[in-house]
Amino acid sequence: MGANSSSICELPENEYLKRLSGAEAVSENDPFWNQLLSFNFTTPTSSAELKLLEEATISIFKSLVENNPRTGNLGALIKVFLSRTKELKISAECQNHLFIWQAHNALFIICCLLKVFICQMSEEELQLHFTYEERMPGSYGVECEDLIEELLCLLFTGSVFETYFFLFSLPYTSRLVKTLLYNFIRQERSPPPGSHVFQQQTDGGGLLYGFASGVATGLWTVFTLGGVGSKPAPQQEQSSPLANQSLLLLLVLANLTDAPDTPNPYRQAIMSFKNTQDSTAFPSPSPHAFQINFNSLYTALCEQQKSDQATLLLYILLHQNSNVRTYMLARTDMENLVLPILEILYHVEERNSHHVYMALIILLILTEDDGFNRSIHEVILKNITWYSERVLTEISLGSLLILVVIRTIQYNMTRTRDKYLHTNCLAALANMSAQFRSLHQYAAQRIISLFSLLSKKHNKVLEQATQTLRGSLSSDDSPLPDYAQDLNVIEEVIRMMLEIINSCLTNSLHHNPNLVYALLYKRDLFEQFRTHPSFQDIMQNIDLVISFFSSRLEQAGAQLSVERVLEIIKQGAVALPKDRLRKFPELKFKYVEEEQPEEFFIPYVWSLVYNSAVALYWNPQDIQLFTMDSG
Repeated sequence: MGANSSSICELPENEYLKRLSGAEAVSENDPFWNQLLSFNFTTPTSSAELKLLEEATISIFKSLVENNPRTGNLGALIKVFLSRTKELKISAECQNHLFIWQAHNALFIICCLLKVFICQMSEEELQLHFTYEERMPGSYGVECEDLIEELLCLLFTGSVFETYFFLFSLPYTSRLVKTLLYNFIRQERSPPPGSHVFQQQTDGGGLLYGFASGVATGLWTVFTLGGVGSKPAPQQEQSSPLANQSLLLLLVLANLTDAPDTPNPYRQAIMSFKNTQDSTAFPSPSPHAFQINFNSLYTALCEQQKSDQATLLLYILLHQNSNVRTYMLARTDMENLVLPILEILYHVEERNSHHVYMALIILLILTEDDGFNRSIHEVILKNITWYSERVLTEISLGSLLILVVIRTIQYNMTRTRDKYLHTNCLAALANMSAQFRSLHQYAAQRIISLFSLLSKKHNKVLEQATQTLRGSLSSDDSPLPDYAQDLNVIEEVIRMMLEIINSCLTNSLHHNPNLVYALLYKRDLFEQFRTHPSFQDIMQNIDLVISFFSSRLEQAGAQLSVERVLEIIKQGAVALPKDRLRKFPELKFKYVEEEQPEEFFIPYVWSLVYNSAVALYWNPQDIQLFTMDSG
């Protein structure tokens, strides 16, 4: 690097880089910096190019790591950059492109160096490289802390993303969280391929237009570590590298373990921020509180649910921030949020288990609210193209939700057999059951079909247990399969399904003729459970409804059309005395985070960071920096 154009192959022998990394200290006032920063270099625009750059400069990095604690040249470079940035506005107004060019180049070098330092050093070693004189390990001066803080403050207030060091700058917690959220909200795209650091100013542009648009590509590439100009895959064309990395960093910070005497300030900020339209005072004390535009946040969350990290952010906000949860539940367009979540569950075969869990937990949290459970049956959807089992030309959001959850249960029964997934699916259905309204005929059929599947499974396990027991009487003392445990699990699920059906019949019988129709059509399924000791109590209402409506249909004669049967059911629902149905406690299940599978969230977050790191050519072991407090 220097006053001439540079290529990757020339970097190891570049005299200016050798001096920067060498044993000689360079003052920030030395003319050397003007020479070092006056280079033309094509910034890497892909992870492959970034890899080539790092491999070509290994010797430079090693030399700098060895010598910098004594020379302080990294700190001097940062000071040069800080001084340049203070004059950027004046330089733009005076069209001093050379000055702006050097500031850009300084930032590029700093970013490359810091990436390697962060990847390879501990926190103490990292701080040592910000000193200007030889010190004993563990001894850091005020000047070191001021330099880090000044650099971060500049990058942060300039809406720049390379903010890993903010882990050490707690006074800026709320501002950092707010900036990361707005980066996610805005979803700014990379500048198009072929953009250059300096472009011609167009007519009508302001004085700063040339600078702002000119350095956009270079800065974006620096901050997204190779996310500019590369040809995206078809499914990634709408993505924003800046938004993605901002979100990943936010998730990492939010999931750091609390310190012994201090709760995680980033989690506190996420839990307490409010809507910009909310004029009520923050509760005191609220050191990390801030406000953000909830409408923009809601829109971004609705649009980005195809990614694991956006779904995880939605879960965190719904679960931990009561302001966000209240706002979302009050929206009149909840279908924009719920439909992407249902699509995640519908394509369960294509999603990882963590993403499915998050989507399901979000539904469980939403179904804790009775208002939500009522409103989803009032939203009518047309032509759900991604639902392929049956053409759904018109269906309520509530009925579609039921269909997708039941499909998830059936998939789990035949594939993963995850008890936790079963429990949450059934809990969501149970929460909604008292507010079932105008169920689509297909949704009603699937409820009864699920019960039929469970009944067959129960009978199969019972038969296996009986045959095994008979066989054991004439065989040796070999261990027997634990069919009792299997039966217990199946019977728990069967009872839950009976409670869901009973809750609907007890609370909204007259609103659901299609469910009564499906119940009557498959009435034989319930015969075996009438006298079963585990189900006798809950079967009373179901048996009563079957008997009552069967009698009315018999009185109406034979060969009845579907329309006539539904008409009789509607008339009977009005005539059936409500006091004849036994009241049971309301079905209500609340999501409890402690009931998650052990060590669920932190490994999930790191898996997302890991995948992103691989895509950006970060070595997998490089992300260990973030795990310092995360367990």
